[in-house]
Amino acid sequence: MNDSTKDPVCGMQVSPDSYAIEHLGMHYAFCSRQCQDRFKANPHLYVGVPGQMAPKHKGVEVLKQRRFRLEQPMSDTDASILVEALGTMMGIKHIEVAGDIVSITYDLLQATAEQIEERIGQVGLRLGTEWPARLQRGFVHYLEEVEVGNLEVKPHSGHY
Repeated sequence: MNDSTKDPVCGMQVSPDSYAIEHLGMHYAFCSRQCQDRFKANPHLYVGVPGQMAPKHKGVEVLKQRRFRLEQPMSDTDASILVEALGTMMGIKHIEVAGDIVSITYDLLQATAEQIEERIGQVGLRLGTEWPARLQRGFVHYLEEVEVGNLEVKPHSGHY
């Protein structure tokens, strides 16, 4: 019996019961809630449909960059905390804090603006009472899901 399976979002080997779900009669397991959430939002980005390979299997990356300005520059210590915390997220490719500008490059197939914002809020709590609001005010939402939806392989009638 196989004691591990591949997370369809990030490709990590995971225990079959790790964040497990059933989708269209198939069992899937994930390394984290982040990967499970990405899969649930757009499963056909990762598993395709009969006769059509999923974008993830084709090696597609959708790199996004979000740049935002803070009300005041972060200290080097606070910037290091932010970079370290965001850097542990799946799909984060690059983070740079330069004075009052924060730039985050990420793969939209593995992370969303909402997930990054949630992590920024968690980091802000570690930095002190004023930082959660400052960081979240600076982070601008874009309509990513439209872009993701355009990539998703759609099932043909009869394939559900």
